[in-house]
Amino acid sequence: MSDKLTHFNEEGHAIMVDVTDKVATQREAVAKGKIVVSQEIIDRIKNNEIEKGDVLGIARIAGIMAVKKTSELIPLCHPLFISKCAIDFEINEAESYIEASCTVKVDQKTGVEMEALTGVNIALLTIYDMCKAIDKKMELTDIRLCYKSGGKSGVFVNEERS
Repeated sequence: MSDKLTHFNEEGHAIMVDVTDKVATQREAVAKGKIVVSQEIIDRIKNNEIEKGDVLGIARIAGIMAVKKTSELIPLCHPLFISKCAIDFEINEAESYIEASCTVKVDQKTGVEMEALTGVNIALLTIYDMCKAIDKKMELTDIRLCYKSGGKSGVFVNEERS
């Protein structure tokens, strides 16, 4: 692994990494995160009783849309043609949270870690937005990259946090 900061030129100015000479490879990234919510929110989501609509369905679409717009949000990210994007949710009633998982695949010259992380964040923020009238104390937590493959650096598995 190189410790060279690739987003800076010799003068120390921020640049977009030059991927011209890189080979396109299949790349995949999986990110996860949680939103801690009240039992009332869990119950109302499960029973489709949130006035704004299908919370997880809308959060899924918001996360997918965010993945496609990552390069517009993160200044030095390359625009990518997304081959696959999936946002999934798991409700943990015992610990009162909803976990979002975002899987993104491309066949490109640069990775999709930022896209997966963006998708998770926006999906969770959408849940917050749709439920904030019930409880504003919700907390986004444990947002992390769990897996990535492809490219020169190969496979990364966040075994401690998958």
